[in-house]
Amino acid sequence: MRRPNWVPAGTDLDKPNAARVYDYYLGGSHNFEADREMARKAIALWPELPTIMRANRAFLRRAVQYLAEAGFTRFLDIGSGIPTFGPVHEVARSIRPEARVVYVDRDPVAVAHSRLLLKADPLSRVVEADLRAVDDLLGRPEVAELIGAGEPVALMLVAVLHFISDAEDPYKLVAVLRDALPPGSALVISHASLEGRPDQAGPHQDLYKRTSTPLTMRNREAITALFDGFELVDPGVVYLPEWRPENPESVGPHPERMTGLAGVGLLS
Repeated sequence: MRRPNWVPAGTDLDKPNAARVYDYYLGGSHNFEADREMARKAIALWPELPTIMRANRAFLRRAVQYLAEAGFTRFLDIGSGIPTFGPVHEVARSIRPEARVVYVDRDPVAVAHSRLLLKADPLSRVVEADLRAVDDLLGRPEVAELIGAGEPVALMLVAVLHFISDAEDPYKLVAVLRDALPPGSALVISHASLEGRPDQAGPHQDLYKRTSTPLTMRNREAITALFDGFELVDPGVVYLPEWRPENPESVGPHPERMTGLAGVGLLS
């Protein structure tokens, strides 16, 4: 296979990658056959998966719009993957043209491609760092500059914390990030959940064990606890389509089929 110019040397193109699988679900082109094969197997087990992933991206868009309208101009997107199909900087700048964004991901493929996409963007930065090494992440110059100005920062942890195992203590990681944020900052979380479709939780987690990013689903109580120190914005932690829908009719009769739970909190 001819290696695309956005793929760094040494990348195993035969092993599925979570960021590229997600890109495939969204209808993107930055993926390989191994990613598409894994995605097809997942879809065979759970036909709604592409719809769920798009619902997650739609939540991200609504959350960024809400915060930009509230005056936020600084966004820290951790676990950003490949910023295509309505990424944070595009959504935020449709309301706040001066919005600054730092994208952080531990996947060198996602980082390499993100840098290519954003090389001409003076207000966006891309950092290769791991949420698990949170002190190192906060010490990166791009991140330190974003949060060090003292202006409120929107911390985006969208579809990333379910890749942190219980043993790696996601609550501690979020608390360290929280304590580094300026007053008035915000936290945005979406998270794969055990609720809604418990019949699918086991098979989907088993499938992700094949990747370098195994999945840990959590229930509403556990996800709500991640907002410790933040005041939840109405309607709280809800299924993806239920968080401030642009059209109430778009929620549908079974929002629980989207499985993911999401919420936004303001630093109190």
